Amino acid sequence: MDATTLAAFLAVDLLLVLTPGADWAFAISAGLRGRSVLPAVSGLVAGYAGYTVLAVAGLAVLVASSPALLTALTVAGAGYLMWLGRHVLRQPAELTAAAGTAGASRARVMLQGAGISGLNPKALLLYLSLFPQFIDTTGDGWPVAAQTGLLGVLHMAACATVYLAVAVLARTVLRTRPAAARAVTRVSGVLMILVGALLLAERLAV
Repeated sequence: MDATTLAAFLAVDLLLVLTPGADWAFAISAGLRGRSVLPAVSGLVAGYAGYTVLAVAGLAVLVASSPALLTALTVAGAGYLMWLGRHVLRQPAELTAAAGTAGASRARVMLQGAGISGLNPKALLLYLSLFPQFIDTTGDGWPVAAQTGLLGVLHMAACATVYLAVAVLARTVLRTRPAAARAVTRVSGVLMILVGALLLAERLAV
């Protein structure tokens, strides 16, 4: 696996991680609660660690070997992102702290984060439709499991960085600026639609 492939993957992956969704909402609420930022982000990353283990076990290989399945999953993922973006634009959320979870323990917050990312359909589609496009199955380079593991680690690192920044930003800015919170939700809707359209166009052009 060469540096060019890794750079291309990271560029696309960052676009997806930077697209707000359920993970962003949880990170923002953690930031608004204050002290639960690190447990929340750790939980979100743990959910993706579980997907990485499943992908290394061979799930990504199955998809990579079936162009029809890869196309179907990519179209489904793109459609989901575009639908979610339209929903966000139609109903921008008001970002407020959840009073009932203010006293949640660190372990509980981590479990909630792992559940959110682990059950997020966007995450499943990411591992099934994006990863195989960057995996070399010809047998000339790294073993497929090693390639998949590396992509998973890069994705988890991107998630940890972005979600931590989002939570800190929520703590310092959005809690006192509701107008900024509304702007973030509108931008998130546009980004979801754009990323979905790009994924769809790229796959159908193959």
